[in-house]
Amino acid sequence: MAKSSNSVLVILAFFAIYVIWGSTYLLNKIAVLELEPFMLASCRFTTAGLCIFLLAKIMGIPLTITKKQLLNTIIAGILFLSFGNGVVVWALRYVDSGFAALEISSQPLIILLLMRVLQGKKIQPMSVIGVIFGIIGIYLLVSQKQVIAQEDSIIGMVMIFFCMLSWAYGSLFVAKADLPTNYFVNTGYQMFTAGLILALMSIGFGEKWSSPMVWSGEVQISMVLLVIFGSILAFTSFNYLLKAVSPEKVATSTYVNPIVALLLGWYFLDEQITLQSIMAAVILLTGVYFINTKKTLAIFERFKR
Repeated sequence: MAKSSNSVLVILAFFAIYVIWGSTYLLNKIAVLELEPFMLASCRFTTAGLCIFLLAKIMGIPLTITKKQLLNTIIAGILFLSFGNGVVVWALRYVDSGFAALEISSQPLIILLLMRVLQGKKIQPMSVIGVIFGIIGIYLLVSQKQVIAQEDSIIGMVMIFFCMLSWAYGSLFVAKADLPTNYFVNTGYQMFTAGLILALMSIGFGEKWSSPMVWSGEVQISMVLLVIFGSILAFTSFNYLLKAVSPEKVATSTYVNPIVALLLGWYFLDEQITLQSIMAAVILLTGVYFINTKKTLAIFERFKR
């Protein structure tokens, strides 16, 4: 009976990291068309952080951390969420949600190259093949006339690339940083502090804040889904799977997320899926497959969105 129960939990958890994470691109795209991007991201992560703190208190998990751990969670929150995610939300004003998901799927490539540049780690032959496939896939993706023709799309693509650099460096940083041992508490502090920093960014850029009461029904629903499912449930499911199944199985979300994002963007937002986009997706995800060695997976998958 216990084994059957665990099997159901594993299936539900995979559904969360496949579909829910893949859907966050659509939800952010819907919301950012109406709301200011940094305000949107700030509301999402601050609320999610507070919810995690509340759940931790209910479950009796201590929230006490050291000053060093607090500083490191702030740095990680900036790298992953304030810049790494907040600017992606901003870029979604200029690129399709499916396109953004495909570009971000090349994240393991960026991590691999940073490990080589900053740590001198040797790139394995299979990973070299993956890098070549990845570069070809990215070129096919960003060189499409339909994409370049969109207003300010190049700015959006470039900023997403810098977000990937921030996320990749953050992955290397947290691998050695002193952080809260409880992943739930760690996530809560990262999300809450990142949300506060995003609020400062929003004010600094002169964004106009609005009350959730005046948001459209679509945006209100999107925000609730982002907070509850995208920020709390999916991340908890992800950490559960890391203990319940092998990292290679968890890593399949790297390949499924962009496909889910492409299909949802096409169905709900009428985003165009071109033949070149399909070719780019196949080549790029093949490259990610070659790059995803166990060592890279352990770093990348632990800190995914």
